[in-house]
Amino acid sequence: MKRLSDIKFSTLDLVPVRENGSAAQSLRNSLDLAQHVEKFGYNRFWVAEHHNMDGIASSATSVLLGYLAGGTSTIRVGSGGVMLPNHAPLVIAEQFGTLESLYPGRIDLGLGRAPGSDQMTARALRRERSGSADDFPEDVAELMRYLGPRTPDQRIIAMPGTGTNVPVWLLGSSLFSAQLAGERGLPYAFASHFAPRFMHEAIRVYRNHFKPSVVLDKPYVMLGVPLVAADTDEQADYLATSVYQRILALMRGQSLVQRPPVKTMDGLWLPHEREAVSDFLGLAMVGSPQKIRAKLDVLVEQTQADELIFTCDLYEHADRVHSYELLAQVMKG
Repeated sequence: MKRLSDIKFSTLDLVPVRENGSAAQSLRNSLDLAQHVEKFGYNRFWVAEHHNMDGIASSATSVLLGYLAGGTSTIRVGSGGVMLPNHAPLVIAEQFGTLESLYPGRIDLGLGRAPGSDQMTARALRRERSGSADDFPEDVAELMRYLGPRTPDQRIIAMPGTGTNVPVWLLGSSLFSAQLAGERGLPYAFASHFAPRFMHEAIRVYRNHFKPSVVLDKPYVMLGVPLVAADTDEQADYLATSVYQRILALMRGQSLVQRPPVKTMDGLWLPHEREAVSDFLGLAMVGSPQKIRAKLDVLVEQTQADELIFTCDLYEHADRVHSYELLAQVMKG
């Protein structure tokens, strides 16, 4: 049985843009956060592809990863994830082959099958390309061929890319990618930071379908976890109101820019909205280190996860850095 101290811990940064802030400042904050969590002992630092969202500045994912890798030295950096239906597999192979060539042994390629946007934006991204979630298994296989060793009869190569064997992860918030990751023998990351309802079933499906591969000889599960750690439970509850406002805005189709915390959410949401936000953040770790340690112990006992990746969207950058620092102390015991 795994204990908390046995678990690797990582960071998923959504590169949040705050009210009256700028994308430029958000990108600089992302690098600063990566540099801090590297010192704190985090295993990897991932950013996710999103489009047409005014509160998230990580749309050009591979470009941002080059900036982050160049400003750090040991932490793994990667995508959590690249939304593969938006791209030709060869393009992603070249981008991540370039990153791996520049920063060897530090690059992860997490792949998702969602558009990372609405359908209108997906069409704007793809134009004549008929990328579809239905093509995902074939696209993953094609991409991995480009990143693998070159074969004698291979007519199209990724340069850079061929022979780099960049580690590929499958990401998901449903059961489709869990089964595919298991059948391909790939590591699997479940998006329990926003879809906790299906977490246990997805883990079960992945492990039951797992077949050993040249990549893995046994299943490897990473779980997304929302984080708001502070010195006291009361302070954490206050800071978390920024997160609640952002999820509420997402559900209402409003601007996703970060809003400052408030003393109370009363009057800002309706009862059914409060319940929906609570469901969305069902796995959230909100509180003091003592409270978070107790909740994480239960999570690890129930899931036997191999790694946890935490996302922390607080209004003040300093509060975010402090939250990750407190968590590192919890994880190290």
